Amino acid sequence: MWSLGTVRRLARRDAVRLCSCNSSNPSKSSAHFRLQVEKQKRKKERDDAILSTQKLTDEEDLLKWSEKETILYTAQTPPGAKKDTSLPFPSSYSPDYVESSWYQWWEKEGFFRPEHHDVHELSHAVDQNFSLCIPPPNVTGTLHLGHALTVAIEDALVRWRRMQGQRVLWVPGCDHAGIATQSVVERMLLREKGKRRRDFTREEFLQEVRKWKNEKGDEIYQQLRKLGASLDWSRACFTMDQGFSQAVTEAFVRLSDAGLIYRSEALINWSCALESAISDIEVDSKELFGKTMLSVPNYEHKVEFGTMLTFAYPLDGHGGEIMVSTTRPETMLGDVAVAVHPDDPRYQNFHGMQCRHPFNDRLLPIVTDTIVDMELGTGAVKVTPAHDHTDFLLSQRHALPRLTVIGGDGKMTPLCGQWLEGVKRFDARELVVKALVEKELFRGKEEHAMTLPICSRSGDVIEPLLKKQWFIRCHAMAQKAIQAVEDGQLEIIPDFYKKTWKNWLSNINDWCLSRQLWWGHQIPAYRVDFPSSTDKQETTDFQRFYPNSMLETGSDLIFFWVARMVMLATELTGHLPFKQVLLHSLVRDKHGRKMSKSLGNVIDPLDVIHGVSLERLQQKVKEGNLEPREQAVALEAQRKDFPKGIPQCGTDALRFALCAHKMMGEDISLSIAQVLSCRHFCNKMWQTLRFTLGALGDNTRPVGNLDQVSDLGSMERWICSRLYSTVARVERAFEEYELHTVTAALYSFWVHDLCDIYLESVKPVLLKQNEGSGGGGKARPAASVVLYHCVSASLALLSPIMPFLTEELWQRLQPFRSPAAAQSASLCLQPYPRSSQLKHWHFPEEERDFLLVQEVIRVARFLRAQGGLTKEKPPMWVVCSPSQAQILLHFGSAVWTLSRVSRFNVYCPQEAAAVSCAPPPKGCLVGVVDHTCRLHLPPQSAVNMTKQVARLTRRRSKLVPKLDQLSCKIQSPEYLHKVPAHIREQMERRLSAFQQELKTIEDQLQVLQMTECPTSSSANDGDQCHTQRS
Repeated sequence: MWSLGTVRRLARRDAVRLCSCNSSNPSKSSAHFRLQVEKQKRKKERDDAILSTQKLTDEEDLLKWSEKETILYTAQTPPGAKKDTSLPFPSSYSPDYVESSWYQWWEKEGFFRPEHHDVHELSHAVDQNFSLCIPPPNVTGTLHLGHALTVAIEDALVRWRRMQGQRVLWVPGCDHAGIATQSVVERMLLREKGKRRRDFTREEFLQEVRKWKNEKGDEIYQQLRKLGASLDWSRACFTMDQGFSQAVTEAFVRLSDAGLIYRSEALINWSCALESAISDIEVDSKELFGKTMLSVPNYEHKVEFGTMLTFAYPLDGHGGEIMVSTTRPETMLGDVAVAVHPDDPRYQNFHGMQCRHPFNDRLLPIVTDTIVDMELGTGAVKVTPAHDHTDFLLSQRHALPRLTVIGGDGKMTPLCGQWLEGVKRFDARELVVKALVEKELFRGKEEHAMTLPICSRSGDVIEPLLKKQWFIRCHAMAQKAIQAVEDGQLEIIPDFYKKTWKNWLSNINDWCLSRQLWWGHQIPAYRVDFPSSTDKQETTDFQRFYPNSMLETGSDLIFFWVARMVMLATELTGHLPFKQVLLHSLVRDKHGRKMSKSLGNVIDPLDVIHGVSLERLQQKVKEGNLEPREQAVALEAQRKDFPKGIPQCGTDALRFALCAHKMMGEDISLSIAQVLSCRHFCNKMWQTLRFTLGALGDNTRPVGNLDQVSDLGSMERWICSRLYSTVARVERAFEEYELHTVTAALYSFWVHDLCDIYLESVKPVLLKQNEGSGGGGKARPAASVVLYHCVSASLALLSPIMPFLTEELWQRLQPFRSPAAAQSASLCLQPYPRSSQLKHWHFPEEERDFLLVQEVIRVARFLRAQGGLTKEKPPMWVVCSPSQAQILLHFGSAVWTLSRVSRFNVYCPQEAAAVSCAPPPKGCLVGVVDHTCRLHLPPQSAVNMTKQVARLTRRRSKLVPKLDQLSCKIQSPEYLHKVPAHIREQMERRLSAFQQELKTIEDQLQVLQMTECPTSSSANDGDQCHTQRS
């Protein structure tokens, strides 16, 4: 454990203690405590909002979905065999169908092993390594969305590097989780055999643990496979494997020989339920507002916390008393002094006096120290060095004895006297209070907000105990870790963590190595002579892949895991363990709460992948060991968030949704609605490929390369240029680890550029709707080739993030593949598209000009909707400048197809040429594109226009009061203080939506009321009119 964190955490539990060691700022602890109280207050407000009967006000927050048809892959495919993609293409996307069989084939073929890079000699292979280790999950655990985020990010980077031709090693592993595993097995043995750990010999118990591990330990690996993690399973590591045990022993010996390991007596975190020291990372802080009854292991009844008791110590020989306050009266049997601040005027006459302990007649000196906070409690504090970190410091300063009155089993020691010896600590609390009352020394009790340290593994209340333990000196190693970052040898991303890194490591204390467990690595201190061992056993993998390229993990592990790895690896190998540290944000629920078992809001990623009912979700919460209020909040949040359960979304949709969030910076509030939206994107991809296969036809002759296509049309040039721009943007984003930019670019290209614009514009050609015009003969082959290459390249671009769906769709395109193309059995080994290979398809002027076309199409569709022209195809006039006319005519086919008009007329009032048609008629619906371009559509009828105006007017009359009411709430003085943050976010989002809707209504009414054409009713001599017909 890292002692510094322990001092800060545990000192907060008792408000009469000062948790800071900075004597010049005695109010620091109280300020910190106020922050904790405010944090707890905000949590209570969030919980109250969830428990309130008020329904969600924003319809977008409701998860709306309906059951989709489940399509299964039923072909007889042996495990590890390649999936048969020659079967008929299903009509819709189904995760069950898509995700079947692919992973087993990838794994069997060895695609994820670095040796595949060397043996198969891929044409795009480069002699570069990319290596990293997955943060090892606990063998006892199941994955949560935090794990899923880690996998989605790391696998995207790993697959991207592999497709770039690099030699990639991603090492899987599992932590033996000493405390957690021992606890799980102990509970199992008690439940199934009625035996406790002490009923077995150590070896018998370890056999039971190994048996459990062999039966259950593989579950976490299967979950990782389900998430598509492209790990090299041949190198899977378990931290209790023989090789690791030998490495631990070797490390201990060498660190001991270097003088870095020593044995000393110190205060440590102790779990009485586990009878072991535990680390800071295994301690949770539970904030209490006041009197709270909590369940504690090995106690039949709940125990009271959140109260402060005041009692008096009689002054020796002076007939007076001094009052002290405490939240832990049972520890007063270990009191050795009373401390006051030297400047406290109330105790100036007490300096140097002694008081007498009422139960053992021991004299306690009254000492002065600036560490005492005069403003807390009575200003006088009881000093119990063996059970409080701050008091331990006081004992060092004032040479005070340290009396242990609570044993490792949580029972009072013989030092307490026969009346308390062997009594459990919280039972002793009641007996001590009763005895103080009898001696008339009890002065009162009041509710008190506090922070209670809880063992995350057992649920036990942490007891600071004085123990002889093994420690490692950290200061020198920490300085090297700081220097590595400052010198640029180690890069931390995002770089704002560099300051935190330095501040924390600059104040680090020595690390406690000891654990009193049966399951785990044993400290090799039983050896009398350590053989000298200076040679590293460097394996081929160590020589080739160490240091790793990077470490990617959650930002909350920067100290508990990352810092330790950097310090120890540098000390033991002489090299940093990795070159970069990439830290991602934490995943929170839609209410802004950190996902935690203690809150009951953890979401299993497999429930998102496969779907789950509300009943099953609630059953999982009830199976947890939550306090009644926390359980009620968790159950109500589920009822509101998932009234019909969680729909089946599939692995690819979950991965895409996780990567779509900005992972560096603010925490991620993931809603299932976002994942469901990504499933809709999966279906969009599926339907696009169905259309592409239909357009390519039954003839499976290879599709030619883009270079072989001559005379590309304007839309083909535009979509090819958009593909180039997308590839370039994705390249930059991957290099900068901005996966949210990658997903945004690829989604935009596929949905908007490829489907909404290009596919819709060339459908008449591809479906032979325009054969009569004589233009289909040349355009069809070019459009087919361009469509094929855009879809194929997009699948390759998306492959690192959506591996299952892209493999399924890409394999369907293989019959049309050119023999000259790079040959790979799987998409995951294909070359990743590079902008340098597509540079000759970059037409920036086409992209720039098409922005005008898109705006014209948008305004045209808007006019058609407002005029009630939803079914008809009216003629359209575009009144614009000559340069704009040239652009619109260049993309003329796309303009009339996407605008859904029967005739497309371009009219230029300033053109000095003979005209061939009249300007737009009067009475048209008019839409403004920009200051020189307007659209004119003749209305279907005046009646329809009148109805539209009436409908919009009614909607406006209903919207304005709602907008005013919401604005008043947001502008009220108490809004920022009383409304929880997540509710404010919902209200402000709703206000923005109302404002946008009102603006749209006003614009629509303005268009409908513009019945006068802005141009002359007759053509001027210098006007020019161009017409295109569908």
